Amino acid sequence: MSLDISKYPTLALASIPEELRSLPKESLPTLCDELRRYLLNSVSQSSGHLASGLGTIELTVALHYVYNTPFDQLIWDVGHQAYPHKILTGRREQLPTIRQKGGLHPFPWREESEYDVLSVGHSSTSISAGLGLAIAAEKEQKNRKVVSVIGDGAITAGMAFEAMNHAGAVHSDMLVVLNDNEMSISENVGALNNHLAKILSGSLYTSIREGGKKVLAGAPPIKELVRRAEEHIKGMVVPGTLFEELGFNYIGPIDGHDVNELVKTLKNMRNLKGPQFLHIMTKKGKGYAPAENDPIGYHGVPKFDPAENSLPKSSGGKPSYSKIFGNWLCDMAAIDPKLVAITPAMREGSGMVEFSKKFPEQYIDVAIAEQHAVTLATGLAIGGNHPIVAIYSTFLQRGYDQLIHDIAIMDLPVMFAIDRAGLVGADGQTHQGAFDLSFMRCIPNMVIMAPSDENECRQMLYTGHQHQGPSAVRYPRGTGSGAEVIEEMTAIEIGKGVIRRQYQQQNEKADNKEKVAILNFGTFLSEALIAAESLNATVVDMRFVKPIDEDLTKKIAAEHDIIVTLEENTIKGGAGSAVNEFLMAEKIAKPVLNLGLPDRFISQGTQQELWHDLKLDAEGIEEQIRAYIEK
Repeated sequence: MSLDISKYPTLALASIPEELRSLPKESLPTLCDELRRYLLNSVSQSSGHLASGLGTIELTVALHYVYNTPFDQLIWDVGHQAYPHKILTGRREQLPTIRQKGGLHPFPWREESEYDVLSVGHSSTSISAGLGLAIAAEKEQKNRKVVSVIGDGAITAGMAFEAMNHAGAVHSDMLVVLNDNEMSISENVGALNNHLAKILSGSLYTSIREGGKKVLAGAPPIKELVRRAEEHIKGMVVPGTLFEELGFNYIGPIDGHDVNELVKTLKNMRNLKGPQFLHIMTKKGKGYAPAENDPIGYHGVPKFDPAENSLPKSSGGKPSYSKIFGNWLCDMAAIDPKLVAITPAMREGSGMVEFSKKFPEQYIDVAIAEQHAVTLATGLAIGGNHPIVAIYSTFLQRGYDQLIHDIAIMDLPVMFAIDRAGLVGADGQTHQGAFDLSFMRCIPNMVIMAPSDENECRQMLYTGHQHQGPSAVRYPRGTGSGAEVIEEMTAIEIGKGVIRRQYQQQNEKADNKEKVAILNFGTFLSEALIAAESLNATVVDMRFVKPIDEDLTKKIAAEHDIIVTLEENTIKGGAGSAVNEFLMAEKIAKPVLNLGLPDRFISQGTQQELWHDLKLDAEGIEEQIRAYIEK
């Protein structure tokens, strides 16, 4: 699939930033219009992130027009908003392949382009990395400029403020652009603020401001009086006092959809000394009414028809694991008024929309602040509440110290509902939930559960909620096997697995003589059962990664010739490693084959493509076991 570039004549002249910078500035509004149409038409045919990119069209054009990229370094935070950046940096024709196996990476990626300075997926890293690059640029002394673009959601994370606090202290030359698409202060955008931005970013104001500081440097009382006066005057028209206190020269807010005003302001700011902060106001989904009206729904989109005013509805079918969790949460909250569910800005993704509406007093969204989310649960638990932290596997990594220091050491009853465990598919390396079993398994006091189907997930959530210590239930992205979900909630005995298929002594179909047992952890159970039919193997649903069922493991080891462990987690330190460690400790000498994710980062592709490539579908599982037997 490719788009006819002749329908975008101005965009056709700007394949790379060098070409863009050769265009007359009068043509930039037209370029922005064409770039917006190109993005909409491309993503609607390929799927991907849409609303964020539509909101950053003018900013992207202005940044590449003013700054000499790639020599000047431009850093995008997260990268959902970087599709226009990819289009303008030599990847226009490849955009239809984004998020697909072998195609463009979903986020800025260093291996993909010299224009992608930082490989990103998690938010709030751009200012820290930008400061490091700014310090490096000072040492280099080639007048290289550094710009970090961060969104109003990402700037809520503590890491962003830690970086700004440091930047203000070391006073390196860098620009932070806050892309603010909140509606709360949109009335501040207009002619007055655009005029103010020109004044505040101009050389006259800057020279007066810096000169005044030097003159008053030796007179602290007067200096403090002037500083306060400046803050009060400036604070009446711009919300920049906080950033000024952190040591930044604050400009804005200005209209982020007026490309020519952006260019003027950025040109003024480009040569200012010290840390600069430009606050721009934008609208997610800008230029496409359905996305403007529903920016959350149009954040990540399937293939759709832009002429329609809505996205295609899902075909129903089996509920997702996120939906299973959301339903359980509502049912549990109805009988437990002390239940409090916490999410770090993932209400929709974690299936908590209905819960947040039905039980608003028991729902807390802390924004993008995973460390805070975990320690907030600590305080709630000590205060007698029953906290549940709903979090993606890849984002729990960011709250790891808090998990150990603030919850596990005190053995507090906090349950982690870990979504997107295992391979998530199109979001690639930064979002694959490949490590949670490994990094949690080594923590004392943790109980870790891996359900094999939807009903087991519901019952394990109840089990974790009843447990008087830290626990985790990890489940994958997408739908389950279609198992019947029993409404009645029953606690599962901690650390007990179940045999789902038994080796059959007189099975004539099997051509292998060895007795094989597959110890399955998680939702590969259905694939394991298919492989087991051909292999005539025993299949055990282990259910608990910590503690593992030691009695059942010893029994299986005694009755079988080969043990196979299966998990959707890195093999290094995962559930299979727990089995290895136990057998060694018990001095049980038995061949063990560990199947799971390899020791490398897994790039994007559909879940099915990745499972097949890694030989973790039924066919691949059987193939790997047969190869091991033949050894």
